[in-house]
Amino acid sequence: MGHHTVRPKGAVQELLFASFMAAAGRLVTVDSLAEELWGTTPPTKMHNALQAQISRLRRSLARTEQDGASRIVTSVSGYQFSLQPGELDAQVFLDTVDVIRGRVCDRLDRCIAELRGILALWRGPVFGGLATGPLCQTAASKYEESRLSALELLYDLELRAGGHNRIIPEVTETLAQNPMQEQFCRQLMVALYRSGRQIDALNVYRDFRHRLNEELGVDPSPMLRMYESAVLEHDLALLEESSMIRPVGVRV
Repeated sequence: MGHHTVRPKGAVQELLFASFMAAAGRLVTVDSLAEELWGTTPPTKMHNALQAQISRLRRSLARTEQDGASRIVTSVSGYQFSLQPGELDAQVFLDTVDVIRGRVCDRLDRCIAELRGILALWRGPVFGGLATGPLCQTAASKYEESRLSALELLYDLELRAGGHNRIIPEVTETLAQNPMQEQFCRQLMVALYRSGRQIDALNVYRDFRHRLNEELGVDPSPMLRMYESAVLEHDLALLEESSMIRPVGVRV
């Protein structure tokens, strides 16, 4: 917000601000805000309590506003937080990843650098991990899914660019944090195999298969089993920049 830093004080103020950020400039109804702030146990005079919290947040935001216009606009059914293009990091992240994904990356180094730059906007859990209402939870799930998708794209581009050695620690950590995400298992297997670590690549697959069996009662997908077969058979396609392989007898 310009050159000013505003940090809402108190749990309710933090939740109120997070709710407006989750709405990303859209109108939020009074009932939705009440559910975000107080769940199923709102205060007796909920409307008065909400108005008091809105007024308090408005005072905190006053120095970020131009021409005396309040960031928070009141309507008959709720409130709307005014945002300018580029102010909400989450939206900048989503838009930038979409642009990179839609681009023909003939300059892999440029796409990789841009992805790493936009991923650096992440500094921890969405909304600090504090927001538990449906509005914030839905937004947090969307943003986290987009972050994982961006990481998958980054690692695929790194593999295409020959960065298999460089990304092994990163993909290892990402898979540890998301142990059921098959795409990171695949990417780590390819990176390890290209680094001359066939046994490690196979162990990554077997550990992943064991987790799926133990926790979900399912097996890895046919595609991932295809990658295991390729590692076992030293399929040269695994060494190609695209990391694509041809069918090599998937075991079911």
